[in-house]
Amino acid sequence: MSMLRNAMGAAVLAGAAMLTTTGAASAAGGPAGAPTAADTAAIGQVAGGADTLGRLAKTKFPGSRTAAAAQQAADPRTQVPVYEPTAAFVAGRSDVPAALAYVAVPARTGDGTAATVWAERQGPAWTVVNVASGDYERQYAQAAAGGYLLHEPQVNAWYAVHGDAVTVLDGSVTGLAAGTKLSLADYRAALHERYADKLPGSAYDRDGAGGGYGGRERAVPAADPGYVPVLPFVLGGVLVLVAGAVAVPRLRRR
Repeated sequence: MSMLRNAMGAAVLAGAAMLTTTGAASAAGGPAGAPTAADTAAIGQVAGGADTLGRLAKTKFPGSRTAAAAQQAADPRTQVPVYEPTAAFVAGRSDVPAALAYVAVPARTGDGTAATVWAERQGPAWTVVNVASGDYERQYAQAAAGGYLLHEPQVNAWYAVHGDAVTVLDGSVTGLAAGTKLSLADYRAALHERYADKLPGSAYDRDGAGGGYGGRERAVPAADPGYVPVLPFVLGGVLVLVAGAVAVPRLRRR
């Protein structure tokens, strides 16, 4: 994989091939917010709709080529739910390890460049919030082999979770080799060691180190609208600055 991989990086419901496990309700110990059949249908409509295709047609990433003909497309049949650890899990207050962050849909921009559409649940509706370069979520979901895809965004580490087993898919920034297996308890212990002093209500939070962010944030405007730097992670509303974490940004268009 390119440096972009280091940066950011099946159930069939309503005609869409979900590359990780999904369900209407989250069992104890499973992730929260798994897309339902109705969600899948709604995501398919918004990801494959005219507005999204128009956005893809206009999206250009640095270094992309000029195409002879428009090639924008999205594949709403392929949807990858991406989950992120919750503050309550890190703090030991909940056995639900992760919550849905977004659903990734593989796509191509107007010049044929591989891209990924991010759909988020906003209130009762689903909205396309980002177009990112590459199709890394799809590739990681395939590697997850039926487990759900867990992303630790503050260090850009990716995991597959099968029940109580957490398998590292790309943990180069954590020092864990791909294929390393951890129990869910051991993974929580590692998260707690990294972030327990930065949770809501901590001195880190009270001192304003969170920068005033009031919710989950992934991007801020950059000088070049086609380039967004890798950001610190917001955990439970607190901006987490991970010392020593170095990553190459994934190219995005919001």
